[in-house]
Amino acid sequence: MAYITKHRDGWRAQVQKHGVRTSFVAATKREAQQWAMKKESELESTKNSKGMTLEQGAAKYVSTFSQQKAPKSAAAEEKRFQEFVLFLGGRTMLSAIGSDRISDFRDHRLKTVSGSTIIRESSLFRHFFQVAVDEWKIIATNPYKGVKMPEHNPPRHQTWTWRLIKRVLRAKNRNERELETIRAFHIALHTGMRLSEILGATLVGKIAVLERDKSSGRVSAPVKVPLARKGAALFAKYPRFTIRPDIGSATFSDMTDELLIDGLTFHDARASALTWLSRRVDVMTLARISRHKNMKILMDTYYRETAEQIAARI
Repeated sequence: MAYITKHRDGWRAQVQKHGVRTSFVAATKREAQQWAMKKESELESTKNSKGMTLEQGAAKYVSTFSQQKAPKSAAAEEKRFQEFVLFLGGRTMLSAIGSDRISDFRDHRLKTVSGSTIIRESSLFRHFFQVAVDEWKIIATNPYKGVKMPEHNPPRHQTWTWRLIKRVLRAKNRNERELETIRAFHIALHTGMRLSEILGATLVGKIAVLERDKSSGRVSAPVKVPLARKGAALFAKYPRFTIRPDIGSATFSDMTDELLIDGLTFHDARASALTWLSRRVDVMTLARISRHKNMKILMDTYYRETAEQIAARI
């Protein structure tokens, strides 16, 4: 309950709620009333959220959920929470965060990142608030409910031409790190595998075996990628890789800049390989090779033949 009384220095507002008593002296009665309303709202939020701030909630989520994931994923989630907490305010009560503040954060992030990045981040934060609703019983509703998300980025359609591929594969006077990156690129062109997968894969016959990260403590079977004859031969030909994925990615970027190749990335080798494989195998087989769960992506992105090309072929 709020009490507004005359004071020698103006007007005094007193608020007593949920066992907390506090006061404030303002120059005008209106200012005292506004302060009292705001303070009552804050005390109500504190009670509803059991005193948990956004900073505390984020720390609890990271320690109980993020840390159960692979180290790289856990670190990425912790970094995303840091940005989230910095914008909304670490001392903000969870129950005081509404959809308007979530929209503000979305618009803030849109200035520096893509729509697809925001959608991935929002999946994390949406789950965080849902845990606070269902498991922690801290808030009544998820503030992400009803917030409109941006559109996904359109898929990249860039593919490598053999003229540019030869420029990379035949690059002269390269150190061992660059040679390993070139070998991984060569394999990617014939397998459709990502750089990190190639660097950590084990060849068993014509199968590339990708061990799942065991740091989470979960038991899961390795991923097996079927390889075409050329891809398997390249895996067997080249020695074991020693570089890390981040080093390989940076090295490849520096090499393409030096070779005056613009607009193409290492990951575009995967798109190139899957495009070429789509002419040789059916979409179900391609899905097993690429490990896409969404068949529509394969149909819309990698099966690039026009109606006229298909008609001429059948």
